Amino acid sequence: MDTSFFVAWMEEIATAVQAQRDHLTQLDAAIGDADHGSNLDRGFGEVRRALADSPPETPGAVLRLAGATLIRKVGGASGPLYGTAFRQMGRSLGDVSDISLAELSTALDAALAGVQKLGAAVEGDKTMVDALAPAVRALAKAVQDGVKAEDALSAVAAAAQEGAKATIPLQARKGRASYLGSRSAGHEDPGAASTALVLSALRTAGFRTW
Repeated sequence: MDTSFFVAWMEEIATAVQAQRDHLTQLDAAIGDADHGSNLDRGFGEVRRALADSPPETPGAVLRLAGATLIRKVGGASGPLYGTAFRQMGRSLGDVSDISLAELSTALDAALAGVQKLGAAVEGDKTMVDALAPAVRALAKAVQDGVKAEDALSAVAAAAQEGAKATIPLQARKGRASYLGSRSAGHEDPGAASTALVLSALRTAGFRTW
């Protein structure tokens, strides 16, 4: 996976978020402040422009630029959380020009650690961690089992989607949704839903560039 792959991933995220902006906003309206979709749409649009204006030379540089842009341009919790995730991935990858599946797995694990440190969330808290953590485990298992890259990324996307759906019956313990108490149950967490979109975009990028 070279620089063009990671640029394609960012492009796919921007496209997917734009298409699902209203859905994400509806999810957020139920248990948050109804701006998740619009914030992410604006943020990944800015990422797309930043990559076009200053094309990075390495995969890590792509992710670090994306993360810095999201932190700078997106308000609320989503900018810092996604920004941290991508920056941690970028730092993990360093400045090598071609990334193996094992290196991607390590980077995704670094993203999870960064998100958990910033948000102090664990699985079951009804946050993006509920989608990201199972995706990290799915990729680590795929690497261990020697699964080919296309199937590995499909497993990542499926695990994130299942994790997001599993937030529906949960009561939120973090963020604005936690203020609702038991009324937060019965709704999919918007951060988990957008995380599933981001990781589905990773799979799509793979299919389109390999």
